[in-house]
Amino acid sequence: MKVNKKGAIGLAAIVAGSAVVLAGCAGGGGNETEAPESAGSITVWVDADRAGVLEDAAKDFTADTGVEVKLVQKEFGEIRDQFVQQVPTGEGPDIAVGAHDWLGVLVTNGVVAPVELGDTASDFEQVAIDAWSYEGQTYGVPYAIENIGLLRNTDLVAEAPTSYDDMIAKGTAAGTEYAFLVGLDPEASDPYHLYPFQTSFGAPVFGTDADGAYDPADLQIGNAGGQEFATWLASQGSTGTGVFNTNITGDLARENFVAGKSPFFLTGPWNVPAAEEAGLNIAVDPIPSAGGQDAQPFAGVQGFFLSSESENRLAANEFLINYIGSEEVQTALYEVGGRSPALTAAFEAAVSSDPITAGFGEVGANAVPMPSIPEMGSVWQFWGVTQAAIINGQGGDPVALWDKMAADIQAAIE
Repeated sequence: MKVNKKGAIGLAAIVAGSAVVLAGCAGGGGNETEAPESAGSITVWVDADRAGVLEDAAKDFTADTGVEVKLVQKEFGEIRDQFVQQVPTGEGPDIAVGAHDWLGVLVTNGVVAPVELGDTASDFEQVAIDAWSYEGQTYGVPYAIENIGLLRNTDLVAEAPTSYDDMIAKGTAAGTEYAFLVGLDPEASDPYHLYPFQTSFGAPVFGTDADGAYDPADLQIGNAGGQEFATWLASQGSTGTGVFNTNITGDLARENFVAGKSPFFLTGPWNVPAAEEAGLNIAVDPIPSAGGQDAQPFAGVQGFFLSSESENRLAANEFLINYIGSEEVQTALYEVGGRSPALTAAFEAAVSSDPITAGFGEVGANAVPMPSIPEMGSVWQFWGVTQAAIINGQGGDPVALWDKMAADIQAAIE
């Protein structure tokens, strides 16, 4: 893979003239007359799934600039906490891969620096830039957008449902064991998967400020729409239709869908391969509304972010924007990960060639970034267990349970 660089020549010239400026945290800097090859290095933490793509980009970057890129493989789930621990000691990387909802922790701990995207910000899907923005600044180069959608077995149901009730009617008419599947948990439900239904009642978690950023002082989850959602949720649980079953986990939901036991499965692109391997003909439909308003799922956006302690920040920023942010790299990351590219040019190419990506992309256009503010931790603490209690008919009146949850969240935030 040969990356189409927009700024590499400029960086090479800067390196040649100012090698000392680019002396990296991994050493190697010399004097002003040294060649680019002595310009130091940058270290990048990356997970195994993306390492191969970055190896090619790193080789191009080093050939163009003389700056060595050291790739260190990490388990994705361990990166955030290790980054927070190591960056203040000077042991962390210059760049790391991660999820946008880590931003609250990373920014409040002072371990990330803004990424200067400049005019290139407009080259990315807006939801991706919004997700990687925090208090008015952008802290990463996004590469993948992930959201759930409604998988439909087209051999069982020919047309997309127009509403939640229409979906259940179509699923029932199909004569399968389940009219609809979504993976839940006996103790914690799954607020992430059920959020589109909640938003269709006009009950987001937080309101937003004038700039569109989540406002932690404006907790909306307990509003009148939230109370309506709680009542509806109970009607779909054990004391109602029984459509929502907390004993059907994500794995069981996938197994049943793949076995043809339901025409509908609310899930993300990560479960598409299993359906395709089973020979199912599938489509990705918009998530049907249960409450009359738009059903908006969360968007999760993955990207690469910059250490606040990087000693080679100019080179790191160049690698982020003009290599990781290039169409070639973004396309290659899509091909290995299956998530919609964040770069618009790569996204449009993927959508035009793959109807599954197009389907998730259409749903994602209506998605909202998962809140990355620290206050979201207080929400997760109470949200899922309350949903599970309501679905299972435990604890009494669903509206009273929902009101208590909102009050507990508010108290935890304060």
